[in-house]
Amino acid sequence: MGFSVSGSAAIIFAAMFIAFGMFYTATTTSADRVTDATDDWRDRSLDLQNAAITVENVTVESSGGTYAVNATVLNTGGATLAVSRTDFLIDNTYQTAFVDRAVEGDGETDLWVPGERLTANMTVGSAPSRLRVVTDHGVAATEVIA
Repeated sequence: MGFSVSGSAAIIFAAMFIAFGMFYTATTTSADRVTDATDDWRDRSLDLQNAAITVENVTVESSGGTYAVNATVLNTGGATLAVSRTDFLIDNTYQTAFVDRAVEGDGETDLWVPGERLTANMTVGSAPSRLRVVTDHGVAATEVIA
């Protein structure tokens, strides 16, 4: 009787120790993920508040039924933007084929830092009336083409 009570207590204590170890590991991992997600959300919110763009110039040239659109956009905010995550819409049509895109003449970079100009050359099949530029933070600027 004395050994069975002690043995049972030892088994129950060992089982509780193992269960607490598993619970603690799962809880700590979950808390770390929530903390990382909260930090990422704060970083994105700060970038969103600091992002701003302005469409400086849009020119259109027609040639043989196609229209060449040249847009110049200035990063007026405090956040660095990605060229590959900046979208152009002409008359609500998403543009995927660019003749070229360059930041301050550099077509190889993906970084668009504050104060720099992004130029994009595109061709469309009809006369454009509106250009919209959207950055990766959701900040947008629209220019009506006269």
